[in-house]
Amino acid sequence: MELTREKVLEVLGAIIEPDLKKDIVSASLVEKLEITEGKITLTVLVSNPALHARKRMTEAIDFNLKKAFGDDIDIESEVKGLPAEAKTAHRKVLPEVKNVIAIASGKGGVGKSTVTANLAGGLAKAGYRVGVVDADIYGPSMPTMFDVVEEKPTMIDMEGTPMISPVVSYGIKLLSIGFFTEQDSAVVWRGPMAAKALTQMFTDAYWGKLDYLLIDLPPGTGDIHLSLVQTVPLDGAVIVSTPQEVALADARKGINMFKLDTINVPVVGLVENMAWFTPAELPENKYFIFGRDGVKNLAAGMGVPFLGHIPLIQGVRESGDVGRPAVFQENTPTSKAFEELVTTFVEEVKSLKSKKKNHVH
Repeated sequence: MELTREKVLEVLGAIIEPDLKKDIVSASLVEKLEITEGKITLTVLVSNPALHARKRMTEAIDFNLKKAFGDDIDIESEVKGLPAEAKTAHRKVLPEVKNVIAIASGKGGVGKSTVTANLAGGLAKAGYRVGVVDADIYGPSMPTMFDVVEEKPTMIDMEGTPMISPVVSYGIKLLSIGFFTEQDSAVVWRGPMAAKALTQMFTDAYWGKLDYLLIDLPPGTGDIHLSLVQTVPLDGAVIVSTPQEVALADARKGINMFKLDTINVPVVGLVENMAWFTPAELPENKYFIFGRDGVKNLAAGMGVPFLGHIPLIQGVRESGDVGRPAVFQENTPTSKAFEELVTTFVEEVKSLKSKKKNHVH
């Protein structure tokens, strides 16, 4: 066969991308193709960034091209994971959700779930359609924070397919690993088992039309995060930290994790939780227990937006414990802090989206 661009594309058109179930040419996954005397150089994108998936695609390309043009053809192929914006275009999972945002923290105990619950509440209060997936398999707390511990998701029939229907609280759709386990029993998950349970909350659930779906991730940087990124087309990640040094070191790891080539998810911004303590009897006083502006300075140093400070106030914890997020209170320092956080968050997500559009064109 003669070595021309048309013939090479014809051969590549027979290779199917396993997740998208389309051939790599019609799915616009051939990013670069150069043909010189006896040599083909190409870059191909795949939706699963894991090493084994990229390797399989490389083998398929080599096999098909050599079969067509002979074993002595020189092939230089690079296979990369799809960037987040392209994933959105190819989105099969959650097609009616406008923004899928992960809320992460480098370490536990920094209030990531509290921030997720209040961010969701604030968005709902501002009129957005919101869902929350509680993917924290080690300590699912959303059922408690939204006062739905006793509830269980129901099944609905979607055109002949049974799907999970999320629990609704304060108008927010919720699914939590906690709904599928006993509240007091310790859950010991192996990596693949946890990943499968998580995946089902996206692929087997009917979320309908949402403006924001927030995912409360387990703390740290690990397998769960990688498998999540492979399943769900994330539009961005928010990282929560307290201002002290040990938490900042872990927050830095979290930012770097999302920037990895294999993950490649833009960071919407950082939230500084427990920024200062204000006792109820001295509402004007601020005590910087964990240090001052640590997260704000980290954001500036790493070129990532800063989304806001959340004070350490007893009411935040109390309202989480009774199942009514603090953002629903009227005119308290906490509800104001969360409302400001919501406004900044919405602006940053919009700005990310417009950057992506300009970048793509």
